[in-house]
Amino acid sequence: MSWFKRESNEYGPGRKAPSSVESRVRTEGLWIKCVGCRAVVWKAELEANLNVCPKCQHHFKIGARKRIELLLEPGYEMVDRGLRSTDPLNFSDVRPYKQRLRAAQDQTGLDDAILNAVGQLGPHSVVVSAMEYGFIGGSMGAVVGETIARAVDRARVGRTPLIVVAASGGARMMEGVVSLMQMAKISTALAQLDDAKVPYICVLTDPTTGGVTASFAMLGDLNIAEPGALIGFAGPRVIEQTIRQKLPEGFQRAEFLLEKGFLDAVVHRRELKTYLIRALEFLKG
Repeated sequence: MSWFKRESNEYGPGRKAPSSVESRVRTEGLWIKCVGCRAVVWKAELEANLNVCPKCQHHFKIGARKRIELLLEPGYEMVDRGLRSTDPLNFSDVRPYKQRLRAAQDQTGLDDAILNAVGQLGPHSVVVSAMEYGFIGGSMGAVVGETIARAVDRARVGRTPLIVVAASGGARMMEGVVSLMQMAKISTALAQLDDAKVPYICVLTDPTTGGVTASFAMLGDLNIAEPGALIGFAGPRVIEQTIRQKLPEGFQRAEFLLEKGFLDAVVHRRELKTYLIRALEFLKG
């Protein structure tokens, strides 16, 4: 098969065949496949559409910084920063908890899975607390609990409406009972906020599960969700194995929970800011 052999001077004197890196088409990262409709979407188009698929309206996950940027007017202020989780149990599974924390901090640039900000939502002064799912699945440990509790106290003292954007896999098992205590801690602070008659709205995004759902995510004066968001305590597979029954179609999705009365509204991302402004006008009135 001499006809198949490449001659040594095929590329000319002093030339060499291009490497795989050099010959690679430079389109990597420009396209993304939608998990909803499986269509390939141009990433720039997706970002211009608030990270919502223009074909099927599937809502992609977005980070805490982006959440705050979409809700608040320019000039908002980040607050309650500088808190970092410790390792009270010296926990280790596949790798030590300390390594997980460092990796998550390097990847996201955050101290933990939460950001607090104060600013203007339209004409309303608000406190916003947004969870970051990219930080160990948005899990709630001591820092997340303390940061949200500080946001609640800030809203109560300043008589400023509170908005929490939930995105979490639940309580952080690596901190054991310390993480579970945050459920009661935040719920108690929210009860005080309710006694002070300060509005609290929770926005549930995909996913909102575990101890977050079982505590502050369902305690809002208004509980609203993005379309298609997974919301629940235990996962569907665990429930099916426990009750030994097939779950109904769409179980634990936002639309199903709205139909059953667990949510007050399901709101598209592009309409969320306008909806919140009108809701605050109603609640403050």
